[in-house]
Amino acid sequence: MYFHDLEVTSKDYYIGYVSAYTTLTSESRILEVGCGEGGNLVPFAGLGCRVTGVDMAECRIRDARKYFAEVGGNAEFVCCDFAKYAIPKDEEEKYDVILLHDVIEHIPFKDKACFLKHIKAYLKERGILFVGFPAWQMPFGGHQQICRSKLCSHLPFIHLLPEFLYKSLLRLCGEEYGTVKELESIKECRTSIELFEALASDCGYLTVNKRYWLVNPHYKQKFNLTPLVLPHWIGKLKYIRNFFTTSCWYILR
Repeated sequence: MYFHDLEVTSKDYYIGYVSAYTTLTSESRILEVGCGEGGNLVPFAGLGCRVTGVDMAECRIRDARKYFAEVGGNAEFVCCDFAKYAIPKDEEEKYDVILLHDVIEHIPFKDKACFLKHIKAYLKERGILFVGFPAWQMPFGGHQQICRSKLCSHLPFIHLLPEFLYKSLLRLCGEEYGTVKELESIKECRTSIELFEALASDCGYLTVNKRYWLVNPHYKQKFNLTPLVLPHWIGKLKYIRNFFTTSCWYILR
């Protein structure tokens, strides 16, 4: 069901958003960095695009291959650190579209710029980079929904607590060591709208379009909520907008 939910969200929203800035054909080469189980790529493969997914987690790549085999999709999935993924030799081998969805907020701050610059080596001259991530200060920007305890998983904004208080609360609620460490890592890698836009500019990207969502499109599948774009006037309020933006979308060149 989770794979299917990602597929539906991608079909209903990502395809339309991306195709407004590039023509998707059977010749289009699509790369998703941090593809997970591959659900986002299914609609692109359905259009006949040549899709590739890269992820460090072997279990997720295995599930992606299995899922594509079940739905009859054609794709290449590679399990590796993207930093070590083979760089295209020429323009033909580069990608028309690169997807970076719910990934940048997991990259350590000191590595974010190098990571974004590295992506440019895979992008065609007229290619586009789609980036999506939750603003750090939004109610569940710390990904605390992965907690096992209902208290922590349902409490908004607890990731904004000072680190020692946050860690103490997680332990008090009986969260496992691995979960606490993952949530600590996300807190260290936090990405706000202002931080990302400054990084993208410094790395030489042109922002072609940006869209801030009050209600993340994926919440339609997950919670049966109607997706809503953040009101324009709130989107203009630097820093404050982060508290209301459940998902940030960018088209970069």
